[in-house]
Amino acid sequence: MNWTSNSYHHNPQWTAVDVYTYKHSHPASRPNTKALESTLIASSSAGLPDYNLSPTQGKFLALHCRTAGVTNSLEIGTLGGYSAIWLASENPKLRLTTIEYKLKHVQVARKNIELAGLSDRIEVIHGAGIDVLSRLREEVEAGTRPKFGFVFIDADKDNNWNYFKLSKGIVKPNSVICIDNIVRDGQLADFSDTDQYVMASRQVVQNVGKEPGVDSVVIQMVGEKSYDGWLWAVVN
Repeated sequence: MNWTSNSYHHNPQWTAVDVYTYKHSHPASRPNTKALESTLIASSSAGLPDYNLSPTQGKFLALHCRTAGVTNSLEIGTLGGYSAIWLASENPKLRLTTIEYKLKHVQVARKNIELAGLSDRIEVIHGAGIDVLSRLREEVEAGTRPKFGFVFIDADKDNNWNYFKLSKGIVKPNSVICIDNIVRDGQLADFSDTDQYVMASRQVVQNVGKEPGVDSVVIQMVGEKSYDGWLWAVVN
C-alpha cells in the first residue's frame, strides 16, 4: 500500500481483526516468519517508506500463486522485497522477477532477499519500469524468458495503465494481473477529486474494463493498511 494510515479514515478495529486472524493463520513458528519480520525491520531502518503490503495481503497473493500453480511471477515495484519474499518463500517452485527504479531500494531489497536465502529464485532488476518491461517483452518474444503466470503492479501510479499494457503481452492465458492502491480511500468514485493518483486509478479501471481479452474486478478491502483495494484482472 502506498499511503500511510494517516491518509485514511482509519478504523482501529480493522487492524485488530488483521492482528487476531493473522496470528492464527500464520503462526510465528512458520519457516518464513523471521525473514519477513527482518525484512520489515531492515527496510524501516534503511529509511524506506512504509508502503509494504500487510502480512495478510502478502499471504493472499502467495496463496493465489500456489493454488494457480504459478512458477514464474513478475512484480513491478520492489521496495524492500517484502512482497517478493512472501511469494517466493510460500512457493518453493516459484521464480520471481521484480523491477525497482530507486537504487537504494534495490540495494536494500537484494540484501533482504539474500538474508532470506532466496537470491537464487528472486531476480531484482534495477531500472525504469517501462524500459525494463519492454526488454522483458523482447526476451519473452525471443523465447529466452518464459511467460509469467502472475503479475503484481505496485509502483508509480501514473504508469499503471502502461505497466498493464506491457504486462498483458507477456503472461500466459488465464494469468492474473493485480494492481495495488486502486480504491484510494474510496476517492476512486469521488469524481470531484482530481488528485493525479486517483485519476490514474480511474484511467486503468476504465481502460482495463474495455480491453479485449481481459476480465476484471475491483476488490475493496480494509485492514491494518486502512481502506484501499486491488484491480484483479484475468488475461484470457
